[in-house]
Formats: sequence, C-alpha cells, structure tokens
Amino acid sequence: MGNLKERLRGFVNNRWLVFVAAMWLQSVAGSGYLFGSISPVIKSYLNYNQRQVARLGVAKDLGDSVGFFAGTLCEVLPLWAALFVGAMKNLFGYGWVWLIVTGRAPVLPLWAMCILIFVGTNGETYFNTAALVSCVQNFPKSRGPVVGILKGFAGLSGAILTQVYTMVHSPEHASIIFMVAVGPAMVTIALMFIVRPVGGHRQLRPTDDMSFTFIYSVCLLLAAYLMGVMLVQDLVDLSHMVITIFTVILFVIILVPFAIPLLLSFSPEPRIPEEEALLTEPQKHEPEKSQPDAQEIIFSEVEDEKPREVDLLPALERQKRIAQLQAKLLQAAAEGAVRVKRRRGPHRGENFTLTQALIKADFWLIFVSLLLGSGSGLTVIDNLGQLSASLRYDNPHIFVSLISVWNFLGRVGGGYFSEVIVREHAYPRPVAMAVAQLIMAVGHIYVAFALPGALYVGTILIGLGYGAHWAIVPAAASELFGLKNFGALYNFITMANPAGTLLFSSLIASTIYDREAEKQAHQHLQGQHFGGSIFSGLLGAEEPLKCEGSVCYFLTLVIMSGFCVVAFGLSMLLVHRTRSVYANLYGKSRNGVS
Repeated sequence: MGNLKERLRGFVNNRWLVFVAAMWLQSVAGSGYLFGSISPVIKSYLNYNQRQVARLGVAKDLGDSVGFFAGTLCEVLPLWAALFVGAMKNLFGYGWVWLIVTGRAPVLPLWAMCILIFVGTNGETYFNTAALVSCVQNFPKSRGPVVGILKGFAGLSGAILTQVYTMVHSPEHASIIFMVAVGPAMVTIALMFIVRPVGGHRQLRPTDDMSFTFIYSVCLLLAAYLMGVMLVQDLVDLSHMVITIFTVILFVIILVPFAIPLLLSFSPEPRIPEEEALLTEPQKHEPEKSQPDAQEIIFSEVEDEKPREVDLLPALERQKRIAQLQAKLLQAAAEGAVRVKRRRGPHRGENFTLTQALIKADFWLIFVSLLLGSGSGLTVIDNLGQLSASLRYDNPHIFVSLISVWNFLGRVGGGYFSEVIVREHAYPRPVAMAVAQLIMAVGHIYVAFALPGALYVGTILIGLGYGAHWAIVPAAASELFGLKNFGALYNFITMANPAGTLLFSSLIASTIYDREAEKQAHQHLQGQHFGGSIFSGLLGAEEPLKCEGSVCYFLTLVIMSGFCVVAFGLSMLLVHRTRSVYANLYGKSRNGVS
C-alpha cells in the first residue's frame, strides 16, 4: 500500500505528466488560427465591410503577439494563477463577441470590438508562456524537442477545434465563436494545477530519447489523420455519426501520450531514488565562470585582425588559422606587446541586450524579413473565409484546418532541416528561412491565378512556409544575439507578425477587396436597372458588399508574392553577413565529430 502511494505521488509529480498536459493545453491555445472561420460570421451578422474585418484581424494578431503581460504575471504569480487569468480573458473577450453577434448584447463600435478580440486572443499568450516555462524548466537538457512539440501542437489547434465544431453540427454559424470562448477556458481550468515546474530529476535520462520519439510519432500521426479526415469530409457527404466517430478517434490519438507518464511511474523496473543529489547548472560551469574573460576579448580581437580570406577557407583549415592567430594574440597580450582593447558592445554570437540589438543591421534584417514573409502568410490565414468564398469554395473550414496542419509540419520540418544545415554543414540557419519564403512566393502566385485546386495547393505551400518561420527565427535570434536576454528579443521580433498583417491585410488586401466588391455591386445594380428591377436592388443595398472571382485577391496575392521575394533577398543578405559566425559556432564541433 505504501509503495502504491509512493508511485501515485511520483505520478502526480512526474515531469512527463506535466509535458503531456502542456501538449493538451497547447492543442487549444491557437484559437487565433480560427479567425478565418470566425471573420465571415462577424462580417455577416454585423454587416461589416472587408476593411473593418481586416482591423479586427490586426487586433487579433496584436493580442496573439503581445506577450509581455503574460510574461510579467508568470514571474510574480504561480503558473496556475496566470493560466486562470488567461482563461478568463479568453472567455470574456470571445464570449462578449458571441453575445453581440447573436443579439444577446448591444452592438458595440468597431474600436470596442477590436478590444474584445484583442483581449480574447491575448489569453493564448498566457497558455503558451505557462506551458513553455514549466516544460523548459522540467527538461533543461531537451529544450529543442520540448519547444518544437509544444509549438507544433499550438499550430495544430486550429484543425483540432475545427473538427470539434464540425462534430457539434450546430445550424447557428455563431456557435463557432461560442466554442472558441468556452472550449479553451474549460481545458485550461482543468489542467492549470498540473502544468507547473516539478521537482525531481531533470537531467537527461536514457528513456528520454525513446519518449520523445514516441511523441514525435504521435504528432505526425495526428497531422496525417487530421488532414485525411478533413479531405474526406470535404469531398464526401458523411453522416453525423461518421463525423462523431472521426472526432472520437482524434481524441484517442491526442490522449495516447498519456501512456508515457503512466509507464514511467508504475513500471516495475527500478528507478533512480528521488534522494539522489543532482548537480546544478551553476556548479557544473563554476570553473568556467572563474576564468578571466581574456579569451572572449581575444576572440573579438581575432575577428578584427584576421584576413577576410580566412572565412573562405575549408572549415578545418579555417579553424587552424584562427587558433594560430588567437594563440599569437594571447602570447603578445601576456607579454605586454599588445594591449587588448575593450569593445563598446558585444559581437554577433555573444549576449546582446534589446537596446544593443536594436542598433544592429542583422537584427533588423531578421525583423523585416519576418514581417514580409510571415506577415503575408498570416494575411492569407486571416482572410481564408473571404478568399475561399471568392473562389467559390463551399466550406472555408476545411482550408482553415489544412493550413493549420501544414503550419504544424512547417514548424517541425523547418526546425529539423535548419538544424541539419547548421550542425552538418556549419551554414547559416537563415538560409532555411529564405527557402521557406520562396515556397510562399510560389504559393501566393498559385492562388492568385486560381490554378486547379488553388486553395488546396496554396494552403500546403503557404502553411509550410509560414510555419517554418517560427521554428527558424527563434533559433537564429538566439544564435546571433545570445540567450541571456532572449525573452525580450523574441517578444520584440514577434511584433513583426501584427505589423505585417497591418501592412498586407488592413492596408492592401481589404482596400483592394472592397474596391472590387463595389465595382461588382455597381455592375449588378446597373443590370437590375436595365432589367427594371430597381426595387430589388434597393432591398439588397443593406447587405454587406461581397466580391466573387479570383480578381478579389489577385493583386494582393501578387504583391505579397513580390514581397516574399524581397524577404528572400534580405534573408540571403543575412546569410552572407553571418557565415563567419556560424562557422565559429558549429564549424569546430563539426570537425570534432568528423
């Protein structure tokens, strides 16, 4: 009996239980990706034009990107309290929107609706912050897999929530807003006492690789299953019973990782005792901290003194030349023949503050490249409802789900392939972002010309490219500007997302859409006038303007494709500027491995 109690206690405090719960939390933490399904409902019920809907989209993107509120609360409050605040913001924001849309509350002005959308979507930042903080602390030696899997589930959440909505099968279109308001809040409240940092062993264990491989397999299975189900539901008229069965199987797949903490906690195999002393990170690196910073200063001198042709040498020869130059400078500094100068700021690859990074060209190359690439992708995601309607697709929800799945695969694939590039070839990581931007440029053009299966192919290319940005940019920023102030740097860089949608969606896409819709409305009224049906035209004047045909988004998509090519050029310029940094970071380890 005592052994059972000990195992139960170990299960409750198992870090894998926290990780699995965080995965479930992230599976509802991307409700912002459903805006493409929500916006047509708001537009129809409140009689908005496309420019007004675009402003709501910018408010949504701001809410999803402004995370310093959540970060501050997670530092001063327990994580469960921060999660509760996020759940209440989500419920309050989207819940009030639902009340307005369904006529249960008075209609508010557009600026107030923007605030409600911002507040509701901002709840996601609390879910993301709590999940990442707790799991990174519980798995300090496996941060890459942990962050990748959690971000992947956030990317899949749009498809998961869409499948749940399809199962509900409500005749009232506004029920999707109700689901977005209530669903994430319920899941968060149920898990808020589980998702937390726990004590015990945090070092890398032999079973970790097997556990992560199992969860990666579940993620890929989940993505493939969702994509297959959504395609079948779109192409075949299924009964509600079959859709319910599909959704139940989806829940089973999501619950499968729960087997890992169960097996680890109740396995009969002997475990390492809880009382075993752990070596903390500061103790491990204490000798390094006691060393003077002369090596760092000399490294900076090497950067200043080495000839440019050294960077063009093969990796092994380059490392030898740099080591020889560094040894000479060390000896000269020790003998007093050379006075090592102190730098005013860090070099690339060292720890930057946000203020120091803001005056660096590389930082702004990342920011602007992300703004153009990711911003164009998010504009497509936000306008999928109107885009699918203009191209005469009946069900916009299928494309919201598909782009969510490909977004997830883009994050997983972008992180994996960019890691191969830097680890095996010591080549700058931003080259992977450049490839993603070219893929997005092709996707925009394919949809613009309404080629066969335009949105099916477009969601694949745009989803993959958009997702890859969010696996590549955080890693590249940490490599170029250090980890010490990574939180502040990353939160600033994410502001490129709403800035991009403000440019593309609010200023370009909505303006062109409304202009084309007005043209079509005038042509329609003229046709009715010549047909003697002026009265019916006046009756339809109260309806919101709608645009049909590829012309609605043609110019917008062509413009965004051009800007993706510009982003590709900026990324390649960043690659050229940072080759020596990545050669120093990864070239030595690569030679050691080979």
